[in-house]
Amino acid sequence: MMDSILTNISIGRLKLGQKIPSINGLSEEFLLSRDTVEKAYRILKKQKVIVSVKGKGFYIANTDLTVKINILFLINKLSAYKMHVFNAFMSELGANVKVDLDIYHCKPDLFNNIINKKKDLYEYFVIMPHFISDSMQHMGCTDEILKSLMSIPEDKLIVLDRNLKGVGDNVGRVYQNFTEDIYSALNKNYGKLEKYKKIILVYPNKAVYPYPKGIVTGFKRFCIYHDKDFEILDEIYDNMDVQLQDLYIIIEEHDLVNLVKQARFKKIKLGQDFGIISYNDTQLKELLGITVISTNFEKMGQEAAKMILNKKNDNIKNEFDFIDRYSI
Repeated sequence: MMDSILTNISIGRLKLGQKIPSINGLSEEFLLSRDTVEKAYRILKKQKVIVSVKGKGFYIANTDLTVKINILFLINKLSAYKMHVFNAFMSELGANVKVDLDIYHCKPDLFNNIINKKKDLYEYFVIMPHFISDSMQHMGCTDEILKSLMSIPEDKLIVLDRNLKGVGDNVGRVYQNFTEDIYSALNKNYGKLEKYKKIILVYPNKAVYPYPKGIVTGFKRFCIYHDKDFEILDEIYDNMDVQLQDLYIIIEEHDLVNLVKQARFKKIKLGQDFGIISYNDTQLKELLGITVISTNFEKMGQEAAKMILNKKNDNIKNEFDFIDRYSI
């Protein structure tokens, strides 16, 4: 009977999401004992081939029968560096896995809906938890978000980018420490930065996809420690007065492009007359010779994949680097 269901899936008679008979219905139709049908359904549920929906019945949950592990990779936004993590994760995993990529756009309600609908469909959940408040600020996890996360078995959950508290000791983690990372990276390379009269952090205070406030905290801590004049701007404005011997630390790529354009128009030389450090490395920044401070996105994806392959969750502080190029 179980083989019959698998065969019908393989030849396309049973489709993804299609309802199948109840245990009693199948038992009566084929004159099988209820225990036999119940055992078969239990095995198919464990293999994630079918899923039971309370009050509605059983449904086909997976039609790719060559897949051994089903994984949901859930991110808050689509960006170059998020995809770098995802691609490294996929490359490290190799074959015989099925990974679904989903995006919740930093919206808590959408995140909770995705988890509640899909928590029974996957063996592993790899999640980047970043959320936006009603005031367009980066926010922590609400009780409702934590409840959704804790509905996933600890050994099946891997959290990336943030070291979340309150989700269990056995949850896998590969995280950044946003406050400490920027402070340490700048502090270790202070000899290259002390020539600048002023350091300006361009931090979008309100954005569709906000950034952790720990970045601002670590930046202020660094400047105060070294008694450096500093300023925090929301964005790089058009026709801004770019001062000589100022250093800009820029998060958003469009601010980076705008500042470089203005400097070229005014014939101010990057790396000589003023400096730029960009947050989060990309291939474009490498090509343009932009100095960056960045977590190792490839390493983050690889470590998450290794936890799944080794069936052992770890708690890993991800590498954070200062990559010196030609812009300071």
